[in-house]
Amino acid sequence: MSIVENIQYIENQVVSKGVTLIAVSKTKPVEMLMEAYNAGFKRFGENYVQELVEKYEAMPKDIEWHFIGHLQSNKVKYIAPFVSLIHSVDSFKLLQEINKQAAKNNRVIDCLLQIYIAEEDTKSGMTEEECFEILQPETLKNLSNVRIVGLMGMTTLTDDETQIRKEFGKLKDFSEKLRIQNSELNSLSMGMSGDYEIAIEEGSNMIRVGSKIFGGRIYNK
Repeated sequence: MSIVENIQYIENQVVSKGVTLIAVSKTKPVEMLMEAYNAGFKRFGENYVQELVEKYEAMPKDIEWHFIGHLQSNKVKYIAPFVSLIHSVDSFKLLQEINKQAAKNNRVIDCLLQIYIAEEDTKSGMTEEECFEILQPETLKNLSNVRIVGLMGMTTLTDDETQIRKEFGKLKDFSEKLRIQNSELNSLSMGMSGDYEIAIEEGSNMIRVGSKIFGGRIYNK
């Protein structure tokens, strides 16, 4: 199937469930993204700041850009003028820097707090306790240029569906608990190409799909 057919197939699966699809386009050339764009799809997710900036500059300006990779504080300034949603806020320090750079650009930047749910050391994220602390009103009052709109999580890299479900379910439960206190926390970004169907069953309403749309990653030799 073509890129456009892949997107349409996934959208047909998920839109009726209230799930938003982010096409993860890291390592893909602009021509591939434009194929999707020309068919009317405008939500792309990138993992690397430099690559995101280059694509932003090369492509139409009505695209909704999502940053989904590990974000270093010293690189926030490059994406602050235009990024739509940062999925991977894994520390209070990073949130403060996003707030600072958003203020410089007269913007309020939407963010998801990345919660550590995997049973492996390679994944980043904050603990539930750290998340609770950030969401206290006295903490948020000094962060008027960021809007926390939900949570993001990545499961352990495993074929064990039971474990994947358990980790997604844990994040969904935590998200529900937080939403009682803060009704703005509506987004739950869980699920990628290999596990988005499970993620949706476990409560995800935002999925980050790359290889199922564009094929395998492309790296420069």
